[in-house]
Amino acid sequence: MNLLSPMKFHPIFVEKLWGGTKIKDILHHDFSPLERCGELWAISGVEGKESVVSEGPLEGNNLNEVLEIFMGELVGESVFEKFENEFPLLIKFLDANDWLSIQVHPDDELARIRGLQRGKTEMWYIIQADKGAKLIDGFSKAVSKEQFKKSVEENKVAELMNYVEVEAGDCLYIPAGRVHSLGPGILLAEIQQSSDTTYRIYDWNRKDKDGKGRKLHLEEALDAIDYTLKDDYKVDYHRINNQTITMVDETYFTTNILSFNAAIEKDYEELDSFVIYMVTEGSFQMKYDNGSMDMATGDVVLIPAITKKIELYPTPGATLLEIYIKMKY
Repeated sequence: MNLLSPMKFHPIFVEKLWGGTKIKDILHHDFSPLERCGELWAISGVEGKESVVSEGPLEGNNLNEVLEIFMGELVGESVFEKFENEFPLLIKFLDANDWLSIQVHPDDELARIRGLQRGKTEMWYIIQADKGAKLIDGFSKAVSKEQFKKSVEENKVAELMNYVEVEAGDCLYIPAGRVHSLGPGILLAEIQQSSDTTYRIYDWNRKDKDGKGRKLHLEEALDAIDYTLKDDYKVDYHRINNQTITMVDETYFTTNILSFNAAIEKDYEELDSFVIYMVTEGSFQMKYDNGSMDMATGDVVLIPAITKKIELYPTPGATLLEIYIKMKY
């Protein structure tokens, strides 16, 4: 029996003061005894928050243990050569019932200067959004570092932000250095570098039950921010039924979308990488050389690099995100 086959993991639920109930209501994950859940960590190698295999021959092992044993067979030889015993991506679902802090993440270069392993570039795919829901992505006008710092000190930073109304199916690529925040009424899938470093800039003057605000990191953020004004915030892609469509193809990850109502065969013979499926709608059966697995909305599966042939048999209206790394030299 081949021990290394597609695997699911126990979800890691993270309570946040801005979290809601959509991870339970829409994605069907019971996060009790938490009252509300802001984040579901679906695949994580982050120290202290490692995902644990939930079924199959490797049940009970965490992701880093599996990686240490199987190395390139799990993640791909070229991926292992670069990242060694560190899983390179962090896969989450986020549910915002209130505004997240306005924040920024460092890039790789700054992260290393500050003694961190790597920066944090990410993307968001909107699974569901209440009517009129908005998020923050970048600036609405040109601003200098000095002007930005002054706006924070004067409690006016929210006035500089670019507010983007979103709906289900929208995709946003958020490179390290871009100021951003998620607004209330949004459920999304987040694909990111394996980093948990966040610099909070502004937290809407919120207080906790003890009357205290969360820690802010303005000084750390000032050198991390890219102050360049952009106008290309939403990713421009066009979904075609029963075809795999690329949304993001960048250094850190490639993310495709597949909406399908007919059987699909996937061939990863030329891809030297693991593949992750995130099911955002509907359900399907996945067949591979040594077994099969049922997948439904909210499920996430890690497909090892040695698994090259996958057959997908959907119920009508199934949609998945397909994530992997194409090494770019």
